[in-house]
Amino acid sequence: MKIHIPTPLRQFTHGQEAVEVSASSVQGALDALTLSAPELRRHLFTEDGKLRSFVNVYLNEDDVRYLPAKELTVTTDVDELTIIPSIAGGSSCCR
Repeated sequence: MKIHIPTPLRQFTHGQEAVEVSASSVQGALDALTLSAPELRRHLFTEDGKLRSFVNVYLNEDDVRYLPAKELTVTTDVDELTIIPSIAGGSSCCR
């Protein structure tokens, strides 16, 4: 399975845009990713092991948060995961 890495997190994957892992679920894929890039774990997961609220993960075209099994959704080798961190901020012009 291919996991697409967003630009701000590529420093933890040696600049790779995508990482190939072998896993049978979304959670397994994310675990495999953080085993190969341990520094990435703190950016994706809270201290109690839950996916951070500002990290969006898509399985192919589906937002994992809205899948019935969420991170336990079964995956195959041809599936793709895309990690998209939420972006906050905005103009401070109108305080």
